[in-house]
Amino acid sequence: MSDIVTFGETMLRLSPPGDERLENADEFEVRAAGAESNVAIAASRLGVSATWLSKVPETALGRRVVGELRGHGIETDVVWSHRGRQGTYYLEHAGKPRGTNVIYDRENTAVSTAEAREFDLDRIRDAQVFFTTGITPALSSTLRDTTLNLLKAARKGGTTTAFDFNYRRKLWSPDEAKETLTRLFPGIDVLVIAARDARTVLGFEGDPRQLAHKLGSQYDFTTVVVTRGSEGAVGWHDSVVHDHDAYDTETVDPIGTGDAFAGAFIARRLNGDDVPTALEYAAATASLKRTIPGDVALVTAEEVETVVKNQGEDISR
Repeated sequence: MSDIVTFGETMLRLSPPGDERLENADEFEVRAAGAESNVAIAASRLGVSATWLSKVPETALGRRVVGELRGHGIETDVVWSHRGRQGTYYLEHAGKPRGTNVIYDRENTAVSTAEAREFDLDRIRDAQVFFTTGITPALSSTLRDTTLNLLKAARKGGTTTAFDFNYRRKLWSPDEAKETLTRLFPGIDVLVIAARDARTVLGFEGDPRQLAHKLGSQYDFTTVVVTRGSEGAVGWHDSVVHDHDAYDTETVDPIGTGDAFAGAFIARRLNGDDVPTALEYAAATASLKRTIPGDVALVTAEEVETVVKNQGEDISR
C-alpha cells in the first residue's frame, strides 16, 4: 500500500542542448516527464511512499519511461498495451524574447484509451491520497470518464482526493476545460490551481487570497491552494487563508516546478503538517526544482529542510 497514488501520462521529453533550435539540432537529451509522475517522485523524495498508475505501450520507449520512473524510487503499476504509442514532447529552451517553447506529440497514445476497470482500484482505495491533474482528461473523451471514475473510487474508499487544475492551452480551450473540470469538482477534496487559471478558465475575479476563498466556498473543497508564480502561494483551509512567498532562486529549468510544489505540499500534509507549514516546504521544494535540469525534483528532504531553515539562502554555505 502506498501513501499516495497518482494517475496520468508520462511522456519522453526531448530537448536540444543549450538554447539550440529544434530545426537544426543534431542531438537530443531524453528524459521521462509527466505531471503526475513528477508529483509522485517529489512526494517520495520527501519521505512518503508513492505509486504511479498509467497505461503504457509495450515498446522500447514505453519500457524506457517505466524503467526511468522506477529508478527514481517510486512504484509503478501500469497496464501494458499492444495498441497506441508512447507520447513525447519537444522542449526548446530560450531566453527573452524568444522564450521556451513546448511542442506536444501525444496523439493516439496508449494512455488515451485507459479505462478505470483496467486498474486495481484497491490500490487507490487503500492509499491515503489519490492525485491526478487537469491534463489527463484533456487527452481524450475516454480519459474524461476514467478520471471521474477513479476519483469516485477513491472517494468511495475514503481516500483523500487531490487535483492540480493544470490548464494547458495547447491541449484544449478554456471553455472545454471549464465544462469538463468543474464536473470533477464534487469528487475533489484538495484543489491546486494557478491564479491565472482561476481567472482565465473559471472566470473568477480577485487577488489570490480572494480566489482561494471563493473557490473553497463555492465548490466545497476541504483545501484550496492558489499558486501565484514568483510571488508564492496561498492556501485556504477551514475558511482561513494562509500565505507564503516564493523563495528566491536562480532558474536553470522551470519545467516541473508546479509538480514539485504539489508533491511536497501533499507529502508534508501526509506527514501531519498544518497548511502553513506544508506551503513553506512546498515553496522550498519548488525553488530547488528550478535549479535542476529536467522535469523531476531530484531533491532530498535535508536540502528542503535547509532551505526552509535558511529562508532561501544558498544552502551550500
